[in-house]
Amino acid sequence: MSSLQEGHEFEGIVTEARGGMYLVEEAGGERCLCATFRGTKTENAETNLVAVGDRVAVTITAGGEVMEGVITLVLRRRSALIRKRDVRRNRSKEKIQVIAANIDQLAIVVSAMQPPLNRRLIDRYLVFAESEQMPVVVIVNKMDIADRESVKCRMEPYQRLGYSICYVSAEDGESMASLHRELEGKVSAFSGHSGVGKSTLINLLVGEEKLKTAEISAWSLKGVHTTTNAVMLALPGGGYVIDTPGIREFNLSDITEDNLRFYFPEFLPPMQQCAFTSCTHTLEPGCGVTKAVDEGVVDRERYESYLAILASLDDTG
Repeated sequence: MSSLQEGHEFEGIVTEARGGMYLVEEAGGERCLCATFRGTKTENAETNLVAVGDRVAVTITAGGEVMEGVITLVLRRRSALIRKRDVRRNRSKEKIQVIAANIDQLAIVVSAMQPPLNRRLIDRYLVFAESEQMPVVVIVNKMDIADRESVKCRMEPYQRLGYSICYVSAEDGESMASLHRELEGKVSAFSGHSGVGKSTLINLLVGEEKLKTAEISAWSLKGVHTTTNAVMLALPGGGYVIDTPGIREFNLSDITEDNLRFYFPEFLPPMQQCAFTSCTHTLEPGCGVTKAVDEGVVDRERYESYLAILASLDDTG
């Protein structure tokens, strides 16, 4: 018998959003299917009212096997993972959506093999994280089928920069204990392209297969559209993981040709030697960054990622 009855009020966390409905979990683990209403208040300025990870105040409107309620207040977010899209390619009109709220760190999932390690993708994620001042852990999966030394050699520049890296295998459980320690007690937003094993890793971390496509057995959501942008799952040792869309969904709309260089932290020291304060680190004479690349101080592959992102800003920003 649930302790939550009609008229009861509580604070909880939004763990899933589907078709304008929200699954809210309270501290004891009980869940309530909620909607907003015209009187729902918010302490946030972002466009969409409720996102996965939000702390909300709820009033129960109906008991039963699947409790129902209304969200009366959305509490202030301490962080937000935001997707911005230009409306009809008009930069003055942007559609802003909060993908997930109250994130502690971004967990970038890539594969060592099948598909091959994609450093260009890692760098794009890192630019996004640096621009949001969000801590990062890079998870390199499928190490059981890769040449370990080769993979670690390619990842060495990130190790030097101080990024946390976990080498794991979802197939044999390799180093999963280390990954648990990186995630324990934190809210981690997982993102990665299809095929890298992100969902498999999350299932291993939470201890059961919770990420099934269009799984609605706990919802009683007949007639409700099942598309979801993110889902939040509790970790057995404390903390949460949020499965999110890929980084291509996170438009780098706040990144410009002028500020991109500041999101490559290894550029900052040699930038002081540039002959021009507005140096783009491309063709300018007397550039400290290109000199550092030629001398091996700055990793050349990272620099090539910088050039690729710089060239793509007109299309992605």
